[in-house]
Amino acid sequence: MPAPPSPSAVVDRVRARFRARVSGDPTGAPDWVRDIALVGSGPGWFDPDGVVWGVHGDVSTLVGGVAALLGQGTHPLAMAGVTRHSDYRRDPWARLAGTARWLVVSTFGSAELADREAARVRGLHERVRGSDDRGRAYSASDPALLRWVHLAFTDAFLAAQSAVGNDLAPRFGRDWPDTYVRDWARSARALGAQDLPTSRAGLDEALDAVSPQLEPVPDSLLRFLSAPTGLGRGERVFYAGLTSAAGLVVHPAVAGLARVPGRGHRGPAQRLRLAGTRLQLRGFRRLLGDRSPSEEAARYRLGLGPAPEWVDGPAAGASGAR
Repeated sequence: MPAPPSPSAVVDRVRARFRARVSGDPTGAPDWVRDIALVGSGPGWFDPDGVVWGVHGDVSTLVGGVAALLGQGTHPLAMAGVTRHSDYRRDPWARLAGTARWLVVSTFGSAELADREAARVRGLHERVRGSDDRGRAYSASDPALLRWVHLAFTDAFLAAQSAVGNDLAPRFGRDWPDTYVRDWARSARALGAQDLPTSRAGLDEALDAVSPQLEPVPDSLLRFLSAPTGLGRGERVFYAGLTSAAGLVVHPAVAGLARVPGRGHRGPAQRLRLAGTRLQLRGFRRLLGDRSPSEEAARYRLGLGPAPEWVDGPAAGASGAR
């Protein structure tokens, strides 16, 4: 009878499965992660010791990602574009990998690589256009629609970090949310968004101003977010903790439309639920390690860390010289 796998082997398996899921590559390091290590030089769009790296390098992004989808799903034209131009129901993990690619390349890549990625995404957006069921025209390149997606994303990641992530105030000061809103706006401007807020208060005002245009999140998206296909038993338990917390961090302007409590009021039960997710993420952080493959790749490019295990041979030597 074969011996049971060792604890370290189980940890390695879970880590590899998770990284393969979010990256869309069985190795957990697709070409675009490798490019973060090997393309260009310099710190890129964001400071390696800055707030954007601090937020996007935290596992609270798992909660923020679900909250962002709930928020973005309240805009009928954004939903029309996603529904008619993607296979998110049939292959949700490919959709996730596509979103993750933009996030991590623009965060951790060199300026050259981030500019290249922005051009790629703008090209994709040019093909996403049409009319919804009520005849309203939509275009993924519309600056107003790009602005909404950015607002919902920024608010969700900021709120998730504040609720269940590491406390960033000791590193960045109490005003770190304002810095995050201001700095991360650069990524949306690169795609064509305009009139972006530069503070947490400005972000709240912008979300409130857009709220009259919003509609209830479609049932199909709510069902999908509650139980994505392809999850194993343990993954479903873990994911339930993420969705529970996500429903408690979305902005009050969209919470009712997303049929979740939002962060307008948190009683003892809600605070207990968030505490449970914080513990869950703390354990997951220990399992994954301090840094993602993308951040490890960026630190290697900048000479701030060792070569990732997948970098070897002449390419490693060439990158190390840059």
